Amino acid sequence: MLTLAILPSLILFYIVWKGDRYEKEPPKLLWKLFGFGALTTVSAALIEVLFENVILASMDQQGMLFLLIDNFLIVALSEEAGKYFVLKKITWKHPAFNYTFDAVVYAVAVSLGFATLENILYIAESGIGVAIIRALFSVPGHVIDAIYMGYYFGTAKYAEAYNDMKMRDKNLKRAFYVPVLIHGFYDFCLSTEHWAFILIFFVFEIIITIITARKFIRLSRVEATIPQEPS
Repeated sequence: MLTLAILPSLILFYIVWKGDRYEKEPPKLLWKLFGFGALTTVSAALIEVLFENVILASMDQQGMLFLLIDNFLIVALSEEAGKYFVLKKITWKHPAFNYTFDAVVYAVAVSLGFATLENILYIAESGIGVAIIRALFSVPGHVIDAIYMGYYFGTAKYAEAYNDMKMRDKNLKRAFYVPVLIHGFYDFCLSTEHWAFILIFFVFEIIITIITARKFIRLSRVEATIPQEPS
């Protein structure tokens, strides 16, 4: 059962790691990102429990307003905020961060740390059926979020290296809110449990998976060198 919880993350990370064509990232750094990414499941869970059981307790839990607030402003926001914090805190000034594609690898490492621990907890509670569903949808979903976070994060770092602070700040914001919007929409469609939104979810998943896969391949092929500050 533990293998089923971990294997999807290992496969997806290997694919992303292989995409780093020019210079592989230090294993110690990647494990650190993965480990702290896993810990963000705890902070996210605490925030979600606090807001859902205290602040939103009086709302109709099947109402659209509740689902919008819960999925976008609580679940997606708290989970992606934790990942973003870990990513920026550990990697922004790290000397290994010298190509734009490195940011994609870092973001995926953080995100898969989160997804792996989340997977273990869900599967321990619900069994093998959940393991298969999460392997097909949830874990790849976290990777999709991470690729966009990494893309904008790497672009921001590149902009800073050339003293374009306006572009840096713009892309740092995108590195946070774009994954939140994608994540929130994913969760919202499923949480409605309405056939129309479930259909929208599957169409959305197919389209964004294709778009993201193409983006990933392009980023891997054209990654740019980030000039380092003189020591």
